Amino acid sequence: MSEARFRAAGLLGRGFLGGLFATCRFRVEGGENWLRFRREGRPVILVLWHAQLLPLVHERRGTGTVSLVSEHSDGEYIARVIGRMGMSTVRGSSTRGGIQGLKGLIRAARAGHDLALTPDGPRGPARVFKPGALLAAQITGLPVIPYAAASSGAWRLASWDRFMVPQPFSAVRVGYGAPRWIERDAPRETLEARARELAADLDALSVRLADAVGGGASVG
Repeated sequence: MSEARFRAAGLLGRGFLGGLFATCRFRVEGGENWLRFRREGRPVILVLWHAQLLPLVHERRGTGTVSLVSEHSDGEYIARVIGRMGMSTVRGSSTRGGIQGLKGLIRAARAGHDLALTPDGPRGPARVFKPGALLAAQITGLPVIPYAAASSGAWRLASWDRFMVPQPFSAVRVGYGAPRWIERDAPRETLEARARELAADLDALSVRLADAVGGGASVG
């Protein structure tokens, strides 16, 4: 019964999002921050706030990007929808299945796939960048790129992160920030400092995108 529900969720979710985003006007800024690595055949690690997941997954559809998804039961629904949109997932989080998830991300990166991580997921606190999300960057040496979105109109769910669902016919702006690198031998204090810097990057990018669409919905 659960498998049937998960399969149905994947199909329905893909259909709903495809129909919704077909009405939206997407525009991407800062794409060169990612594309220059693509031209070199080098994967990157994208970091994004959990609340902005929907438009950002849509923008990455069909790219083979691999995302870390929680092992909680609700993560299975997200994994099925993401899978239907041409992305792959590994299961785990900083609180459950962390080592397994990290190993899966490293394998995906070594196979040439871009990675996408939500450093404030799966349970929050919202917009608090957990340093554990930087372990994959530390081990692989890949650049970390802030990845954000804003919409001229959006619904907000009553969830811990006020999850954003762009409204039909809205203008959606997606942005890639400047890359940062994490030193392989960085101590915990340095990782915590990098986490704060990336959180500030994400917030600043989100605000800039929101201003570009007329002060619409972005973070918080």
